[in-house]
Amino acid sequence: MLRITKLTDYATVVLTALAARPEVVLSAPELAEQARLELPTVAKVLKPLAAAGLVESFRGANGGYRLARPADAINLVEIVEAMEGPLAMTECSIHAGQCGIEDSCGIRPNWQRINALVADALRAVTLAQMLPAPAGRRAIAVQLATT
Repeated sequence: MLRITKLTDYATVVLTALAARPEVVLSAPELAEQARLELPTVAKVLKPLAAAGLVESFRGANGGYRLARPADAINLVEIVEAMEGPLAMTECSIHAGQCGIEDSCGIRPNWQRINALVADALRAVTLAQMLPAPAGRRAIAVQLATT
């Protein structure tokens, strides 16, 4: 089963809490409360998000976090890669020489193509689109290319 980790899911929840109030710098405890997550979990996801340039941190009495860019300029592949590293359906999708049967296996190009399709689908969805939909807003439309 293909699945993102819980931390990546939680990172998306934290980012949507920030995206819902982009003009406000929120502390980690405030983010934990809004996201309904434990404070250590929020602290754990904020570090790689900051390292990836998705959030900015501010020190001091009024310190906290806010998005580094508008929510419509952050896509899901950036979030996944910030938390999990390069997107790869299989090891051979991105790293040659990681498989013992690579020389006799002809499916690496197919996995690379599938990997690119998944990355493109994630790239097509912005953080702004992940915000809870107000009444009347349509669901995210994702279409995979068929070639």
